[in-house]
Amino acid sequence: LLDMLKFYARFEINDETGDPLTDHDMTQLHYAKIKSLQKAAFAKFPNLRLFALSNVANVDTRDSLEKHFGALDVHSLREIARYLNLIPDEAQQPPFEWHRADEEFLRELLISRHERRVSQLESLNEMPLYPTEETIWNENIVPTEFYSGEGCLALPKLNLQFLTLHDYLLRNFNLFRLESTYEIRQDIEDAVSRMLPWKSEDGDVVFGGWARMALPIQSFAVVEVSKPHIGEKKPSRVRADVAVTLNVRKEVQEEWENLRKHDVCFLITVRPEQPIGTKYDYRGHFVPQVGLLHVRGCEIEGMLDANGRVIEEGIEQRPQLTGEQRTFRVWLDSNQYRQDMDREGADEEREDVYEGFNIIMRRKPKENNFKAVLETIRHLMNTECVVPPWLHDILLGYGDPGAAHYSCMSEQARALDFNDTFLDYEHVASSFPQYEISCADPKVQPPFRLTFEDVPESEDSDGESQNGADNELPKRIRVEPYRIPKRGPYKYNEPKKNVIRFTPTQIEAIRAGMQPGLTLVVGPPGTGKTDVAVQIISNLYHNHPQQRTLIVTHSNQALNQLFEKIMALDIDERHLLRLGHGEESLETEKDYSRYGRVNYVLAKRIDLLGQVQQLQESLGVRGDVAYTCETAGHFYLYHVVARWEKFLADFEQRQQAKEGTETATDPCKELFETEFPFTRFFRDAPQPLFGGESFDENMEIAHSCFRYVSHLFTELEEFRAFELLRSGLDRSKYLLVKEAKIIAMTCTHAALKRKELVNMGFKYDNILMEEAAQILEIETFIPLLLQNPLDGYNRLKRWIMIGDHHQLPPVIKNMAFQKYSNMEQSLFTRLVRLGVPTIDLDGQGRARSSICELYKWRYSKLGDLEHVNRWPEYCRSNAGFGYEYQLINVEDFNGVGESEPNPYFYQNLAEAEYVVAVFMYMRLLGYPSEKISILTTYNGQKHLIRDVIESRCASNPMFGKPHKVTTVDKYQGQQNDYILLSLVRTKTIGHIRDVRRLVVAMSRARLGLYIFGRVGLFKNCVELQPAFRLLMKRPLQLQLLPEETYPGERKLHDTAPDASKMNSISDMTVMAQFVYKFYMSKVNIIREEMEKMKELYEKQRQEQEEKLNEQIKQSDAEAEEARKQMQLKAEAEKKQFTPTPIRNELGDVTDAAVVSERPRRGTKRPAVTEATVDVSEEKDPSETEEASSENQAPEQAANNDVEEKDEE
Repeated sequence: LLDMLKFYARFEINDETGDPLTDHDMTQLHYAKIKSLQKAAFAKFPNLRLFALSNVANVDTRDSLEKHFGALDVHSLREIARYLNLIPDEAQQPPFEWHRADEEFLRELLISRHERRVSQLESLNEMPLYPTEETIWNENIVPTEFYSGEGCLALPKLNLQFLTLHDYLLRNFNLFRLESTYEIRQDIEDAVSRMLPWKSEDGDVVFGGWARMALPIQSFAVVEVSKPHIGEKKPSRVRADVAVTLNVRKEVQEEWENLRKHDVCFLITVRPEQPIGTKYDYRGHFVPQVGLLHVRGCEIEGMLDANGRVIEEGIEQRPQLTGEQRTFRVWLDSNQYRQDMDREGADEEREDVYEGFNIIMRRKPKENNFKAVLETIRHLMNTECVVPPWLHDILLGYGDPGAAHYSCMSEQARALDFNDTFLDYEHVASSFPQYEISCADPKVQPPFRLTFEDVPESEDSDGESQNGADNELPKRIRVEPYRIPKRGPYKYNEPKKNVIRFTPTQIEAIRAGMQPGLTLVVGPPGTGKTDVAVQIISNLYHNHPQQRTLIVTHSNQALNQLFEKIMALDIDERHLLRLGHGEESLETEKDYSRYGRVNYVLAKRIDLLGQVQQLQESLGVRGDVAYTCETAGHFYLYHVVARWEKFLADFEQRQQAKEGTETATDPCKELFETEFPFTRFFRDAPQPLFGGESFDENMEIAHSCFRYVSHLFTELEEFRAFELLRSGLDRSKYLLVKEAKIIAMTCTHAALKRKELVNMGFKYDNILMEEAAQILEIETFIPLLLQNPLDGYNRLKRWIMIGDHHQLPPVIKNMAFQKYSNMEQSLFTRLVRLGVPTIDLDGQGRARSSICELYKWRYSKLGDLEHVNRWPEYCRSNAGFGYEYQLINVEDFNGVGESEPNPYFYQNLAEAEYVVAVFMYMRLLGYPSEKISILTTYNGQKHLIRDVIESRCASNPMFGKPHKVTTVDKYQGQQNDYILLSLVRTKTIGHIRDVRRLVVAMSRARLGLYIFGRVGLFKNCVELQPAFRLLMKRPLQLQLLPEETYPGERKLHDTAPDASKMNSISDMTVMAQFVYKFYMSKVNIIREEMEKMKELYEKQRQEQEEKLNEQIKQSDAEAEEARKQMQLKAEAEKKQFTPTPIRNELGDVTDAAVVSERPRRGTKRPAVTEATVDVSEEKDPSETEEASSENQAPEQAANNDVEEKDEE
């Protein structure tokens, strides 16, 4: 506390003007004080002549000042102090009799006032970012979780106001570092306790357990200590090798091997005094039990391969290492290493910290980004923070809170193009009830351009408003419709349009977001915050095509929900970019990451060049004009534009010639078809291409076709840079800095990558923050400074923050930081508390009206949208339940209510069984599992419910698993039709006492909410009274109607169901038995149905078999009949056959044929047919002999030739 007082007593601020002072300014003030003291000493005190003549650097340290002033008596000290007006004269005793004037006080006064003040920035730059054992377990620095809220702590606070931006950053830096230290303490205690370090008989350390997040170190060695940079004292780099043995499960081994570059780990030294087998007391002090001596942070560089080289991350597959031995190369903190070495040099008996490490601990990646955030804050403090002038005072908490509202901004726009925001003219009229709406034709169709006549016109060059200052402007809006030019002849060229009928408050939020300045939108649950954000982004994209918009949210899930809606808008896909690791969970096949967008651009370029090739062929132009974007640009300029201009000139001449004639309005379809130069290119468009009823309509079609062609070449011109840049890294940087117009990231990613983005030259004009009330103050501030100032000014024009400070704040685990330091206060909440104007959305469309009553009391005005009372799903009651929401009292089971197997790991078995039984009951009635979510207020209960589901119903296809089983905190921003909520606690209220958590819990359900808890405990809680008063009006026992089935037909507001049909469930065991019987009845019904189906199936099968047998018999009979017919036919044909004799005059021919058909030697002779025999029998023997003798010689020659060929 004293150090904080000393620091703020000399803070770098001008006490009169409030301006911040730089290090140079502080040095000049210090010199002025020393000079005044030296002048006084030279003039009045001869014995201080040496001090008066010395240079400042020789005399401004505490040691030198004590040396010079130590010998002075009290009288001399008093004279010097009076001369410097540090103490009053003795003549003025009555008003100042309280002041001290003793020697000790005067000497300390002079020394402390004139000693050189250590620069806060220098000490910050020399501070190690990793916590050590000295700070982690120091209760004065990091209080325990048992902070009661009483007493004063030496901690900085985040209140409403700050002295300067440096003060703002410094407080956030210290608190963020301490909160991270507290989380690290929890992780170390958990991991080391699981490893069970004991002292062996020979004095070594042995580990009796194991931990997923920690491993014993086999060896540790510092391998490099680089020389300091010029002007620094710390080493420029310190590297070490850590050898471990991965004798763990396969998945744990993969987690260790997949540690990425820059992941933070901790090196721990333990020397336990407890013998083997000693049990640890988890409620006792941790450090003495395990003998913890040292903790040092380190940063992973990489794992070493078999040759001792770091395995680099990249596209190539990582080498497979054999065995279980692994060595990690790590970077140590240079500042910490220097401090340790200095201490070791000063105290020779001090142990070397870096020789005894025996445990290395890692942390979960999502919780392990503290070092990067701290480095970002420190880098901000070392640079000049330039925030927009209209935002500076509001951030510090000074001046007019409404100064940044768009109505107070000098650049307020008078006319706004709302694009597709309005669905029709009536929508416009209903959206501005305070304004008079004027329009030439009330039947006009959107889009509309609105001119607000109560906004003064822009000032002229003389600085005087054209309307005059004294004229009161009318509250009137002039509505002007306009037509968006058609983008082409294809169906997909039609722009996507908004279909949401926004409420007046949503329209006001959209209007404010389109104007320059700061816009705060408070959105209660279900009021369409995301839809408003998406429409603002769309309007900014279309109205300011050269501006870039940065989207920041608290979580990846919220960012993905927002981004998925943006993708459905009329926004060119090439202008969207999603940074961070959350794009994997986007529900789309397209990749919106940096490299995914680069691949999209390259693929799109090939596609566009293919269309250029088609255009070239359709125009009959020779050459390879579709080779690159550059050649395509020349083709467009010299061929496409030239033909288009010639076409326009020809048609203009024709129209001038036709003016005044009857043919002036002729649509000229044939002429357009023949003269339009791109008709062949658009032959795949809907035909006829020129189907307009008039000349003007056809000319508009021609213009739309040329717009399509022109847009094609415009895209290619934008993609030209991707041809020139060859590496993927350069292309992705160009995409981020130049091409993308809408860039989305989480606040954590912005904090981690700020330095990289600034060095890249990243620029943006607008920021939209979703879930702003859940983002830490510093993580909200950092996105303002992701770009370098332009000519000393920040180019930011709009800052839209959308959130709800009545729901959960940022998560801060340590109670002292949360309550005492007010660290859970988001910047959004602070601005609301300061009185910055907000737009409160007032129409919810998520929950039934009755469910909304449970939390709408928290908001000043919150009503229902029309569809909540009109849609069928809201009008029907929940099938199988007597009420749409109910509080169910759950008593102890076997005498046990809440339990705590581990510290703060609360569970309630009775509620877990009850909730799962109700889920099973709903599934038996036919409720879809994806429409049911189970929420609870504690992680322990979440795990217990998951275990019960796994054992009871997960493997049963009749039940399955619910959509989600999670905590209320994790489910913020999500919704489902039916919510089952377990409150867990039975002894104390717990953290549901926070009304913001209650609001989140009650507002997640759309159609049904069933709450399980100890009614006697919660009904008396003052904070929860408004909600529980409504819940207590209904029976506290679950009311069921098992005869109904989902979705049901009973209307919500019908008379109460018959009590005889209603089942009242008294406790969990009754519900379990009821569900079991209900399940068995369903199973029996299914079994009976199955038996019936089986009998029916058997009957059908027998009938089919009989029918098939009959068909087979019939087909066999038909086949037999056909066979007999064939036999009879064959016999008849055989009887009718008579051989034909060969006449004698053909004998020579017949003999020649016989000779030619004689087979070769060695071949099988063909069988002699009956016909041949008959012929030979009829021949005259003498004729046969003569013929054979005549043909013997040639036959013999032919046979000889055949034999020779066979031998060859």
